[in-house]
Amino acid sequence: MDHRVDIETTHGPIGGWRCDPAGPSRGAVIVIHEIFGLNAHIRSVAGRFAAAGFVAVAPALFDPVSRDVELDYDAAGVARGRALTAELGFDRAVDLVAAAARTVQTEGLRTAAVGFCWGGTLALLGNTRLGLPAVSYYGGRSVPFLDEPLRAPMLFHFGERDPIIPPEHVALHREHHPGATIHVYPAGHGFNCDPRDDFEPASAALAWQRTTDFLVDALR
Repeated sequence: MDHRVDIETTHGPIGGWRCDPAGPSRGAVIVIHEIFGLNAHIRSVAGRFAAAGFVAVAPALFDPVSRDVELDYDAAGVARGRALTAELGFDRAVDLVAAAARTVQTEGLRTAAVGFCWGGTLALLGNTRLGLPAVSYYGGRSVPFLDEPLRAPMLFHFGERDPIIPPEHVALHREHHPGATIHVYPAGHGFNCDPRDDFEPASAALAWQRTTDFLVDALR
């Protein structure tokens, strides 16, 4: 039940990856990728959500500026990913997330967003601008958007050893969004991503359980 999809957006068509559960769904999740594009890891995350009972759609957010991007977790991949995010911009990226959400909302499915790194900040914006319940994993660019009020349930995951998100930035999330749930793990940045050096299995497993529990509650 895992397959590529085409998503119509106001910025032209983009690709995506959809995974459907074997049985009745608990709702839908828009899986928002890191700066490394819609790669094998993000497709595997979508598959895990489907195994947990959710329809999962992962849009290829870089498609308006460069098609079919899949980058390695190395210095060259980081540099290219940062350049692509700058060229795309947050406003256009949010439009693409909204288009991906519409593909499942038209099926009558309650929909949430889950994002990682750059995608974690987009998950926050999916909440504040689109009204989607959202889970943000180590969203490293979120501080400039913390004045935007939440419109739905919100869950944040951070690593206490993350060099990109210092403790004072986590404290700002608590200050601006006291109604959100925030968890901090004994891990670094990218701790959910098994191909990365910062992968931390125990923290990833606990965060995943908390994420699926959150989604079950938010999408009932």
